[in-house]
Amino acid sequence: MNESEALAVKAQLLEQLETVIDPELGIDIVNLGLVYEVDLDETGHCHVQMTLTTIGCPLADVIVADVKNALNKIEAVNDTTVEFVWYPAWTPERMSRYARIALGVKV
Repeated sequence: MNESEALAVKAQLLEQLETVIDPELGIDIVNLGLVYEVDLDETGHCHVQMTLTTIGCPLADVIVADVKNALNKIEAVNDTTVEFVWYPAWTPERMSRYARIALGVKV
């Protein structure tokens, strides 16, 4: 896969992740700044590194299931793993302008 194809695939993955809504905040996980990295290897395995707004979030399992369901809809994706990372720590500064406006957050 050349560089332009890789960028197109990454854009498709992120677009699909925008359909995953944080159940508590009602905003998608991409605009919330929760997705740190998403990669698809040549075997069709998608690896997502993301965080949550708080450690011990009771809805983590729901979000993981939603991420897997969303990405597995892409034909090139055979399976998905989600890895939670806690560094760098999530802060409201990671949110997009859209998310900050929707939630009334001033940074």
